[in-house]
Amino acid sequence: MRVAVLGTGTMGTGIAHSLVRAGIDVTAWNRHIERAEPLAADGVRVETDVTVAVADADVVLTMLFDETAVTEVAGEMLGSVAKGAIWMQCATVGPSGIRRLAALAQAKGVSIVDSPVVGTKQPAEEGKLVLPISGDPTLIDRLAPVLDAIGSKTVNAGPEIGAASAVKLACNSWVAALTAGAAQAISLSRALGVDPTLFMQAIAGGASDSPYLHLKGGLMLSGDFAPSFAVDGLLKDLNLMIAELEPLGASTRLVAPLRDTFEDSGETGHGGDDVAAVISAF
Repeated sequence: MRVAVLGTGTMGTGIAHSLVRAGIDVTAWNRHIERAEPLAADGVRVETDVTVAVADADVVLTMLFDETAVTEVAGEMLGSVAKGAIWMQCATVGPSGIRRLAALAQAKGVSIVDSPVVGTKQPAEEGKLVLPISGDPTLIDRLAPVLDAIGSKTVNAGPEIGAASAVKLACNSWVAALTAGAAQAISLSRALGVDPTLFMQAIAGGASDSPYLHLKGGLMLSGDFAPSFAVDGLLKDLNLMIAELEPLGASTRLVAPLRDTFEDSGETGHGGDDVAAVISAF
């Protein structure tokens, strides 16, 4: 199987590594080619022209920042996708966004699967992402070697394009709530004059404990905000949630203040830092 990975940021690079380890032939492309070039040493073919990158691929995997970026690249590459190839769209673009992208694919006769990934840098590198996926079941079956290579679990959301993207937004709403909740508890502890590690000790092992609390809480306490999942990325996803929910008249009671909190963190210079940097908003 030949896979073209379009977008070699934190997640795309890890995905490319996991595919190569599984014996899959990988071609990588990135708008800023210097970000893809290091992959050549890992057995990845690096292409400077996206149309060449996709021309002989069985699977075209997009792992770009947002719908605008994916749409721009789709306009360049869809006409060059090989007959019978599958577009595996892994960027988080929301249900409405993936349906717009699917319309572009259909107009060019390209098959598409909705497959945003759940996970950050380390799971991508280790091939342990969680993979919500939706679309034609026969296409999903054909993607089995890719899914096995990059994921620890596949969550099949059914045949409807957009369903997997809805699952992904729900997952990231939970991530946002957990991260901001950890920041609030640590900040509250400090404000009330106690060591925040006492809060983490008290929670540990109980029903409300979470490995994520200790991971992100530890980063908050150390001030190590090297990005695994950046504030700007989660802020983009929170804005997607609001854009999807408001036209439905659905509640944004918690999503909206979470968005404002992460936005405050980004505006204080932490947009490129790990989501743990949201503690700066407190």
